[in-house]
Amino acid sequence: MGTMTLQAQDPQFSQYYAAPLYLNPAFTGSEMLPRIGANYRNQWPGLQAQFTTFSAYYDTYLDDYNSGIGFMVMNDVEGGAKLRSTTVSGLYSYELRVGENAYFRPGVQASYIRRDIGFFENLIFANQINPADPLGPTLPSTDLPGSGEPVNLLSLSFGGLFFTDKFWFGLSAHHVNEPNQSFLDGVSPLPAKFSIHTGYRISLGSGSYRSDFTHQRKQRYLLPTLNYKRQGPFEQLDIGAYLHMEPLNLGIWYRGLPYKPVENQNNRDAIVMMIGFNLPTGMSMGYSFDYTVSQLGIQSGGAHEVSISFLLADKNQARTRKRDTLLPCPKF
Repeated sequence: MGTMTLQAQDPQFSQYYAAPLYLNPAFTGSEMLPRIGANYRNQWPGLQAQFTTFSAYYDTYLDDYNSGIGFMVMNDVEGGAKLRSTTVSGLYSYELRVGENAYFRPGVQASYIRRDIGFFENLIFANQINPADPLGPTLPSTDLPGSGEPVNLLSLSFGGLFFTDKFWFGLSAHHVNEPNQSFLDGVSPLPAKFSIHTGYRISLGSGSYRSDFTHQRKQRYLLPTLNYKRQGPFEQLDIGAYLHMEPLNLGIWYRGLPYKPVENQNNRDAIVMMIGFNLPTGMSMGYSFDYTVSQLGIQSGGAHEVSISFLLADKNQARTRKRDTLLPCPKF
């Protein structure tokens, strides 16, 4: 009788602020306008065991209730075994004013997750190999009868976000109920994931005048940021900075914890480089590349990531908002 241990991690986005609802449910409705966005990531395309992730989301702010509501879907395909996860989430946040230009937003997320590894489509067991013709067609498998069917999970997540006009600090805890993700008889909990994310906005003065009717100058600022993540035995730290020279955004950061190896493997991951644009129309676009510095090396193909979002027109533009402080964190 054999045993199998599965250690799973959630998908990750290098442009984590371009996937705000995925990072922390407290970001739901944070722009105070209807928002729609999508993210695509292709990790290690040079290997047969690549990871591809796509997500899309919509959120908006209900001014009369100080509340944000949102909806998110995600599809993730992992590794050579093609482990496929489909997630559908509903999100809610509430905004509290705790001081002059200071706000706190708690948030909650409920997710339905369906996972399918395709046991008999993507995996080959020993008794499927014909000794007389090992390179020929595989035989029907009799291993694990009745097992390997897709699993359905319900996940609960929570988050909190404090911010002023220059500083933000967020905490999130995903899968706090640790649902059972085992494809076999038994229990294999999906580990809870924790994240701490923070940063500060440093003004670099004003640029030239905008070419529109506002007669305002273009914004310029630097945003040092940090994002720490832990899930099961895995830990990572993203640390770097964004430079905003309206409408251009540039970013560079390092991901890893080299002083804290995992299972005797050096915990280095990648150097991430990003370029993006925030247009006056409300559209934001970004592209980033992960230069792999782990033992896989750059021959893995690194990771390519694209993000896009739109701020939609508010039907009640004439209404006086309860908050005029903009969330200072980047959009990428």
